[in-house]
Amino acid sequence: MDVASFFVSTFISYKTNIVFWNTYFQYDIMNLNQVTVPSLNVENSIAFYSKLGLQLIVKALPHYARFVCPDGDSTFSVHQVEELPKGEGISIYFECADLDETVSNLIERGIDFYESPSDRPWLWREARLRDPDNNHLILFFAGENRLNPPWRIN
Repeated sequence: MDVASFFVSTFISYKTNIVFWNTYFQYDIMNLNQVTVPSLNVENSIAFYSKLGLQLIVKALPHYARFVCPDGDSTFSVHQVEELPKGEGISIYFECADLDETVSNLIERGIDFYESPSDRPWLWREARLRDPDNNHLILFFAGENRLNPPWRIN
């Protein structure tokens, strides 16, 4: 097992123990903190995600990199794999206060979108792109509808 894999598995194990085995099994303290995506070339991913505006906080080349999101304390990481997963994969959503301006600024920085900002039936405004490893990324603005859509179950 390489150092990055050991670190990630140890971190996941540590976080799982804290979250799920907290005193008296308090499940209500769970908070999504980090998402990790696979990459064939972590250095290329660092350049891409830095252009998106994420701040690099861990650089363990060639195996691993972690970023902090510019708003809040969530982190996002990439880890090196020998082969990318098959199929549709996952979608990562990044919320933007001013989606259209953000997309325009990113296009000026050389980021390509395969879908321009548009309003969706689920009351979100979204723009879609892929990272260098073909991971699905969606930049969006949902406002109040992110947590409180009209069809929310109370």
